[in-house]
Amino acid sequence: MKVDGKLNVWRTAEVVEEARHHEKAGYDGLWASESKHDPFLPLLLAAEHTDRLEVGTAIAVAFARSPMQLAYTAHDLQTYSGGRFVLGLGSQIKPHIERRFAMPWSRPAARMREYVSALRAIWAAWNEGAKLDFRGDFYTHTLMSPFFSPPPAPGGAPQVFVAAVGEAMTRVAGEVADGLLAHGFTTERYLREVTLPTVEAGLAKSGRTRGDFSVSHLLLTATGRTEEELARAVDGTRRQIAFYGSTPAYRGVLELHGWGELGDELNALSKSDRADKWEAMGGLVDDDVLHTFAVVAEPERVAAEIHRRYGALVDRVSFYTAYEIDAEVWEPIVQELHAS
Repeated sequence: MKVDGKLNVWRTAEVVEEARHHEKAGYDGLWASESKHDPFLPLLLAAEHTDRLEVGTAIAVAFARSPMQLAYTAHDLQTYSGGRFVLGLGSQIKPHIERRFAMPWSRPAARMREYVSALRAIWAAWNEGAKLDFRGDFYTHTLMSPFFSPPPAPGGAPQVFVAAVGEAMTRVAGEVADGLLAHGFTTERYLREVTLPTVEAGLAKSGRTRGDFSVSHLLLTATGRTEEELARAVDGTRRQIAFYGSTPAYRGVLELHGWGELGDELNALSKSDRADKWEAMGGLVDDDVLHTFAVVAEPERVAAEIHRRYGALVDRVSFYTAYEIDAEVWEPIVQELHAS
């Protein structure tokens, strides 16, 4: 099982230090996300100061950019890193695409399928000399002259992972992507009964097998070396579960476990005027819900618990921690996961 870290710093010296630390500690990859910062710029630094560490986005917002614009950025990072870049894409949701990015939104699963296909057509023009003639319902790319064509990238086109929770987007990932980024609000049962069968259906449509595909899980993990640290981790994790549970787009995960009403309560409370609503929402997440969504264990038990629950389901994991904890806590866990 591969283990990836998350880049949580953005100043130049800190990015370099984090990248070097993750490589030395044995991580396989280091992911940057798109929230308050551009996810691509720090990855150039991370690639420059490491030798084997994969660098990737988890996620970059696809629909905020044209496929051509993103194709150039990803191709350059693949070149700069010597073939170690992974492009993780997410759709975001309609209000952000339309009102924050001022970009068009419609049929997100169909648009993502076409988006990834457009990227592959553009990269084939650059890496293999293919004629660029991509014509779709959302994107059309038919012009590529030598002046605008970069040299081929080492290792060819980067791998593309697609983030998905719902079945439509999960099927798209299986059809056109190299991997799936499973959301933190994904349970073992949801992976087994919904996500993986849907991926298999997509893979079958594209003529591929599970061995041609990678599933990466951003895993909610609550741990601590003392009772106080563990309690703080549990509180933060409850609040994070409550936050995601309040989002209607993720209701299907709750419904699978018979917790649809909890989703309604969380959604209503999130829209209330209560000053303490986020703390109150966390209080609605009982121990059964907590342990279903998260691995909760002392550090020496975390790796065994992850392997027991997810070893047969996912190919790589990263730790989702909604709390502060020293980085060295994870180092023996990473080594254990590699050995198991």
